[in-house]
Amino acid sequence: MKIIVVGAGILGVSVTRSLAMAGAEVTVLDRWAPGGGTTASTFAWVNANRKPGAEYFRLNTEGMSEHSRLAGVLPGPQAFRRSGSLHLADGLDEPDLTRNVERLRASGYPARWVGRDEARRLAGDVRIPAATTAIAHFPSEGHVLPGVLLDNLVADARRHGATLGVGEVVGVEDVTGGAVVTLADGTRHRADRVVLATGRWTRALAAGSGYDVPMTTEVRTGSPIVGLLGFVRSPAVDLRCVVHSRRLNLRPDGDGRSVVQALDLNRRVDPSAGASPDIAAEVGARFAELVDVPGPAEIDLRVSVRSMPADGMTMAGPVSDGSNIHVLVTHSGITLGPLLGRLVATELVTGTPDGSLDTFRPTRFAGTRPPAGELRGPARLGEQ
Repeated sequence: MKIIVVGAGILGVSVTRSLAMAGAEVTVLDRWAPGGGTTASTFAWVNANRKPGAEYFRLNTEGMSEHSRLAGVLPGPQAFRRSGSLHLADGLDEPDLTRNVERLRASGYPARWVGRDEARRLAGDVRIPAATTAIAHFPSEGHVLPGVLLDNLVADARRHGATLGVGEVVGVEDVTGGAVVTLADGTRHRADRVVLATGRWTRALAAGSGYDVPMTTEVRTGSPIVGLLGFVRSPAVDLRCVVHSRRLNLRPDGDGRSVVQALDLNRRVDPSAGASPDIAAEVGARFAELVDVPGPAEIDLRVSVRSMPADGMTMAGPVSDGSNIHVLVTHSGITLGPLLGRLVATELVTGTPDGSLDTFRPTRFAGTRPPAGELRGPARLGEQ
């Protein structure tokens, strides 16, 4: 079976590797090097913490388990760290955090309350804010070093025979017995199946080919899909787990580096201009408040644009009944990438649908349109 995967982010590379391991003849095409899109600007927290709905929660818990399994078999440097996460609540956040902990515990998800001293030991060079009234620890969660994971997946995909090519795909179409992709230079490639793993560009690419893939795509100030990430190069921080607080979230990024985000500042970010000087100064000040190391912070701020299906849920499956073109889009790309890659690859190679993905088929939108304006950006403690 010959399969073309369009998009070399975490989803595209994951499905490419799994297809190659299953014996398919697979080529992945991207206009950039692997990871040049959304994967390069992600908080990379592996969790099922605030995933709405029983099926989406289940899928994300399975995604967490897949990372542990993959870490034991994927060659290369370790990319997944089961570091746990801490949520530091103040008086305003505590009731909501309490409800979340109770809900997760009822589902069997590991969650416990810890005191300040234990939280400090778990977190490393972190000051627990004086306003903190409750601290929850989620020990089964973790984080990924996205660049390391992507390099490992690419290398393993190539070891199993996958081909990685550079090319801008501008069109896809169903043909008898297969599908065709068209590149910007007019070149056409035929395959038995095509997988669109093109993130936030999926809707436009599909629409240009006559397929409707409902997504939230408006990139503007205040959009729920626009966010800001800070990559801290110095000072070096002994950060041992993912930390969420009202004013700043942090995760380790290897070798003393860290990644930060301030959810309440996202609505002020102009995606066409990047972070303004006042936003940059605010992020730096919050980092200095929360991290117990000396020296001014050197932070590279990047605008991130999330891949968001119109209802917020993952899409995995053919664009329409009987189509040879499949879509793979999710907001939880890091948590779900390896799992979705394996499940979708198995479906394609065997021709047998996986029932665990039934809720997430793109065809759920057939004949309907999700109400506009319902999705909002992450704002509460522990949201992404």
